[in-house]
Formats: sequence, structure tokens, C-alpha cells
Amino acid sequence: MSEPIIGFVIWCIVSSFFIGLGIFAFSSKKPVGFWANAKMFEVTDVKRYNRAVGKLFCIWGIVFVILGLPLLAGQNSPLIFISVIGVMFSAIIAMVVYITIIENKYKKK
Repeated sequence: MSEPIIGFVIWCIVSSFFIGLGIFAFSSKKPVGFWANAKMFEVTDVKRYNRAVGKLFCIWGIVFVILGLPLLAGQNSPLIFISVIGVMFSAIIAMVVYITIIENKYKKK
């Protein structure tokens, strides 16, 4: 197996973690936190909140796989910047979506 394929497989394993986290969120009975080691706020509708967070994690995992495709071009390819910059922007977008849409919609006032 060549090095670019090994790198892409590792990239896919990491992205499958996020997809798995999203699938776990769909079936969770307690609110799933987005931030690590942060106190969870009170949620108005746990089932819908977990579904929204699950969708967010699954979509981000799929985008993460797509952003890893430039890894297949080889070690010295300038296309790797697409992966690096893309992951940075997609993480920021995921945070903004969580704060502005999901948290505002389901946080108990």
C-alpha cells in the first residue's frame, strides 16, 4: 500500500469517529455536548437537540472525508493546503452553526 493511501485511510478513520459520534447522538437520551469539558446547558427538547447535533457531526465527518481527498495526490502536492485550510474553515463553520442555530434554538431561556 502506498503512502498517500495510508494517509487517506487514517484520515477516514478520524472522520469516522465524528460520524460515529453523530450516530451516537441520535440515540442518546441525555443531551449530547458539543464542547469538550464544558457544562451542558438545559435543553428544551432533548430528542430534537440530539438530532440536530447528530446531523452536524455526521455532515462534518463527511466533509472531513471529502477534504482528505487531496492526500491521494502525493506527499509533496500543493493540494494539501486545500485539506488544511478546508478543515480549519469547516471547523469554524461547525462552531458557528452550533452557537447561532442549535444552541439558540434549544437552550432553555
